[in-house]
Amino acid sequence: MKKTLLIISLLMMLVGCSLPGLGGSARNDDIVVAGGNTAERRIMAEVLVQMVNHYQPELSTHIIDNLGTTMLIVQTITRQDANFSSIMYTGTSLTGELGMEATTNTEEAFWKVVQGYHEEYDAVWFPTYGFANTYDFMVRRDFAQQHGITKVSELEALASEVSVGVDDSWLTRQGDGYEDFQRIYGYSFYDIFPMSIGLVYTAVESGDVDVVLGYSTDGRVDAYDLVLLEDDLALFPPYDASAIVSHQVLEAHPELEEIVLKLENTIDETLMQTMNRQHDEYRIEAAIIAKEFLEENNYFEDKEVIPLSQRPQYQAIFEGGN
Repeated sequence: MKKTLLIISLLMMLVGCSLPGLGGSARNDDIVVAGGNTAERRIMAEVLVQMVNHYQPELSTHIIDNLGTTMLIVQTITRQDANFSSIMYTGTSLTGELGMEATTNTEEAFWKVVQGYHEEYDAVWFPTYGFANTYDFMVRRDFAQQHGITKVSELEALASEVSVGVDDSWLTRQGDGYEDFQRIYGYSFYDIFPMSIGLVYTAVESGDVDVVLGYSTDGRVDAYDLVLLEDDLALFPPYDASAIVSHQVLEAHPELEEIVLKLENTIDETLMQTMNRQHDEYRIEAAIIAKEFLEENNYFEDKEVIPLSQRPQYQAIFEGGN
């Protein structure tokens, strides 16, 4: 009998298990935002939840945090564990879960993911928050000034003498990896060191390497006063950041569309860097960072938005056009 009760208890525990941070369910008409394990995904999850709480306080809101990959976030949407994603990036989703060809044309990439998410995941890919988190080659400010460089193509003259730290996966990455870099820019680095993406910023700041490949909105870009080099030959596809919301929750709560659209083009890369730094370096909670941002802007109450139904390309996609 004790053994039977133990088995039943274990089964109940397993059934009750949920994703990290999951306090509600999209299936119960809650607003559930899939965040992530990066500063900006956590911060933007809080921004979305606090915007919904401000405008629609009667709705129940929750955040699923610590989702480590884009595919995990997609799965929370498709399984109806969540109905929002705090951030998706055009370049990542285009070649990732949507399986499309990479493009360096920002507008083309955007409309492809809008259509792809509408058709494949029954979700709306909203207009960008205003920033992109792309790969960028970066150097110390003194190095940039000493050598007079502002563009990636200008590194060619230094290729035989500089040391370069890059994300491990970039060396074999298809579409915008090292092989494509050599093809597009026409030169190779003599001393290139693969390392974890989290280590590249400290490596260049300390002088262990001269150049690194990192993420444009990482807070350490601002903290270490690093200079982003212009990708002047357009190696990297656009990685514009947007919210994703399921059609189902928008049909149930049409007012959510205007709430999300109030965040369109409100955050540039410099501001996102600053907020990321507050979270990662100063250990300020994402909820506090989001609250300060929204209060400073009065929750964008005075901002007028253009509904998606009045935007021709969105309308064509939603109605089944191309």
